[in-house]
Amino acid sequence: MALIRPTFLLLILLTLVTGGLYPLLTTALGQWWFHDQANGSLIREGDNVRGSRLLGQQFTQPGYFHSRPSATADAPYNPMASGGSNLAASNPELDKEVAQRVADLRASNPLANAHIPVELITASASGLDGQLTPAAAAWQIPRIAQARNLPVRVVAKLVAENTATPLVNFIGQPVVNVVELNLALDALKDQ
Repeated sequence: MALIRPTFLLLILLTLVTGGLYPLLTTALGQWWFHDQANGSLIREGDNVRGSRLLGQQFTQPGYFHSRPSATADAPYNPMASGGSNLAASNPELDKEVAQRVADLRASNPLANAHIPVELITASASGLDGQLTPAAAAWQIPRIAQARNLPVRVVAKLVAENTATPLVNFIGQPVVNVVELNLALDALKDQ
């Protein structure tokens, strides 16, 4: 009986600290130090939110860079159903999907190199990737240049300008944010 009161007080104290004080402190510090990231890394054009730097979007028109394929459950790039297809490498269904993606990519971009970068063919584990390697973006340049009536060098320059490199090379690889690149393409058209 003597242990019930201290145990109950400790429960209340730890509930207040871990369930109230700590979440409030981390939220306040996140908003203060990392305001943009804590609010979803949103891409804004004026008052309009165009997307997030962290999540991919589906682009299907020939004049836009296409993101990596998404394998989310009911709709592509659905953040509420994040996940891969979970098909094993030996699964014939995966072979069929990959073969179909290769055929679709070659048909939509006949002027490009025959070697298609792997991230344009395979979905990621999350199904939400919003970034490509510069090689995967460069593979799409002929299709976009033709669809938009732009010189290839102009589109290639835009890809180079929108390539983010890591601070130190061994930490990661250069990437291109597809949403930001497509917004830059639209801004180029408006000039």
